[in-house]
Amino acid sequence: MARRSSNKNRILNPQARQALDQMKYEIASQVGIDYNSYGGYLGDIPAREAGRIGGQMVKQMIAAAEQSLISQTVAGAQASFNQALRPGNFAQDVTSGFSTTTNPNLTKS
Repeated sequence: MARRSSNKNRILNPQARQALDQMKYEIASQVGIDYNSYGGYLGDIPAREAGRIGGQMVKQMIAAAEQSLISQTVAGAQASFNQALRPGNFAQDVTSGFSTTTNPNLTKS
């Protein structure tokens, strides 16, 4: 017999509950579900409609996470460039490390 999970729809960050509820109602209105006709309670809507709302919520959360990752990457790259461009990070003698000997295989013209 399969064991049932006791972890039902638990929000990992309790402070996010209000934002998630607001998002749910906004998306419900975007997909054409009038939650006022359900008395402000979306627990009685058909599973197909609930799936549409949940699917759109997941899409928006993934898009927000992707945007956050992009922003973090850009900020990190900018910080790296800024640090590299600070005065004193470049060697004063740009020829240091190069050998002044000539290549014997090359002929002088």
